Amino acid sequence: MIKLIIVEDHALFRLGLTSALSSDKLEISIIGEAEDAKSLFTLLETCQPDLIILDILLPDISGIEVARQLRKDYPEIKILAISSENTLDIVHPLLDIGIHGFISKNQSTSDDLLEAIESIMNGFEYFGRDIASVIYNVYVAKKRTENILYPFTNREKDIIALCKDGLLSKEIAERLRISPRTVEVHKNNIFKKLGINSTMELTLYALKYDIISLR
Repeated sequence: MIKLIIVEDHALFRLGLTSALSSDKLEISIIGEAEDAKSLFTLLETCQPDLIILDILLPDISGIEVARQLRKDYPEIKILAISSENTLDIVHPLLDIGIHGFISKNQSTSDDLLEAIESIMNGFEYFGRDIASVIYNVYVAKKRTENILYPFTNREKDIIALCKDGLLSKEIAERLRISPRTVEVHKNNIFKKLGINSTMELTLYALKYDIISLR
């Protein structure tokens, strides 16, 4: 059973999330709801979720700051950020904080939400396919200074390109006809070469050095 807390200041949207999570696809238990950061941290004093669905635009404290505090004080809790604004100012700090997923309120479906939760709880990241242009802008803003182009195998280049397209590890595995675990091994090897921790950072690096390009 996946234990969730929903952090969203609009009651109607919380109701919509609850409805979307009422699915036979996953065993989900919503153990708490919070309308702001203060309510969330009060909840965390008495219950421990596996995952928090976190709205980024909260009335008291920015969801970005909440995510930063969660990663510091509750590193074992997974964070799936949701927002109606997929801007550089939002995506960039979330990438640095190391959240586990991000989906758009405007362009994501209930199936996307369930897929995100399932992927995150299986140890993978999930970032909505609609933020490719934002990822590119993050890349421009970061202005990485590395001068060494790390050597990648052809298989690693294939995986980097498919990560850019927003494919999950299991989808990459199907496309390349290898196992999801093999995909994860390749990704971990790539991460070690670059000293990074996420698929999004991998995409930024690949864009900078023309390993892949946005279409």
